[in-house]
Amino acid sequence: MARFRSKKKKPFVKPIIKKQPSVDHITGGKIPKSFVFPRGKLPGPLRQLQMDLRKLMLPFTALKLKEKRRNNLKDFLNVSGPMGVTHFLILSKTDTAPYLRVARTPQGPTLTFKINEYSLAFDIAQGQLRPRRPKDLFKNSPLIVLSGFGTGEQHLKLITIMFQNIFPAIDVNTVNLSSCQRIVLLNYNKDTKLIDFHVSDFVTKSGYGSESEADDEAATVILATDLGRVTRASNRSAVKLQEIGPRITLKPIKVEEGLCSGGVIFSEYDMLI
Repeated sequence: MARFRSKKKKPFVKPIIKKQPSVDHITGGKIPKSFVFPRGKLPGPLRQLQMDLRKLMLPFTALKLKEKRRNNLKDFLNVSGPMGVTHFLILSKTDTAPYLRVARTPQGPTLTFKINEYSLAFDIAQGQLRPRRPKDLFKNSPLIVLSGFGTGEQHLKLITIMFQNIFPAIDVNTVNLSSCQRIVLLNYNKDTKLIDFHVSDFVTKSGYGSESEADDEAATVILATDLGRVTRASNRSAVKLQEIGPRITLKPIKVEEGLCSGGVIFSEYDMLI
């Protein structure tokens, strides 16, 4: 009698990006790459937030990652190895709140955040007089700026290291300023214990009319060298930030040693006892 095997389908993953280097020329290590996917069913707004996060992680992410409800974490882990994926961003929703987990593959650690509030990129653009979204905005990885994390607490140190390593390193001596289109900003408020997480558009040309005054003297910086020949080989450039989203307010809940498992390094609930 013939036997039929039921093969469990793995998530379909479109190649992250073609002709992209796999080794960071600054650190000598692998260039960070990511998967952004859900665990469980997400409502419509959170599905859109998932897509916003994928765009945020471009170009080193799987923008068109397709998952099925029966896929488990091991399925994603099996696919991530051959593709050089170093980080997972996992969205989930319970009856009380949505959550975001950021994990280093294949062995952790894993950071769990409660999403207190969020605004989609669409919502932020709707509130702007002249939203800006050039076609090459996501061609290069964003810069990352962290503030307020230097409190000495262990879990904040781990959060700092995780987010610093989730994007490729940047050499300030050789970077082309014209390629710096986006900035990821994370600010920790020690009083509220919340993290403000959002993305801003990094504008290097003056004369662009918008919510802030790029031509103002206070918005003009003197460059040590002609980085990217921004203004006809001069050493002056007008700099302005315009938010493109998404915007998320995160509360650190837990840090685990492994990949969504293992010993608990930090728990907000233990601190409340």
